[in-house]
Amino acid sequence: PTGSPPPASSCSTGPVQCCNSVQKADSKGASVLLGLLGIVLQNVNVPVGLGCSPITVIGVGGGQCKANAVCCQDNSHGGLISIGCIPVSL
Repeated sequence: PTGSPPPASSCSTGPVQCCNSVQKADSKGASVLLGLLGIVLQNVNVPVGLGCSPITVIGVGGGQCKANAVCCQDNSHGGLISIGCIPVSL
């Protein structure tokens, strides 16, 4: 892969997330968490974010993220795990 990640403004699925780590769904940490939450994914190669919180791109925080800034398709699991994450630039 070449080039830089797309801008955070291109994220159309909800707020950009700041995740402690991004792993494939079949990695040990992600698969254990998915199992505990009862989440079944058809594609085990999908990237998932672990330990995520939304980033406010506009405002006082300035959209800072010292870990992994990502745009995820599914952020409905309380920040423990977000599914279908791709990196974005802030």
